[in-house]
Amino acid sequence: MSVHAAQPPLPSDDKRWRIVNGTMRRHGHARQALIETLHTVQELFGYLDEEALKFVAASLRVPLSQAYGVATFYHFFSLKPPAQHECHVCMGTACYIKGAAQLLARAEEVLGVKPGETTPNGTASLLAERCMGSCSLAPVTIFDGEVAREASAKQVQERLERWLAHDA
Repeated sequence: MSVHAAQPPLPSDDKRWRIVNGTMRRHGHARQALIETLHTVQELFGYLDEEALKFVAASLRVPLSQAYGVATFYHFFSLKPPAQHECHVCMGTACYIKGAAQLLARAEEVLGVKPGETTPNGTASLLAERCMGSCSLAPVTIFDGEVAREASAKQVQERLERWLAHDA
């Protein structure tokens, strides 16, 4: 007869934690459920904060350092709240050759942040991607999930300025 350690209490009454708990329960609170559970938290809350990492680590009986290591190793996970808007610039070879560096430079200039950063007011995040797999559309930029094919620096500037104007 196996004796399971008591599970930690949910971090709050937020119903999303019940869904996270359900993901872990479906896998018998096995250590191997770490990545899937972190994906569930990320999907529900938009990012992984310290409270979430501690809860998941304790629930799955993995060291906090392991949960943090997984969260920081995989590109999908974020430890910061998402911005209101996201601009992704593809820096893959085809996009780079067709001017992606200029698009990224213009985005940095308009937003006042470097790739991987969010504007101080949380309006926009700028992300440089290795390759988005849309080489025939190069250079590619994604604005809040909408693909901008054969983007120009002017188009990037106009879109980002609209975001900033709506937040002002």
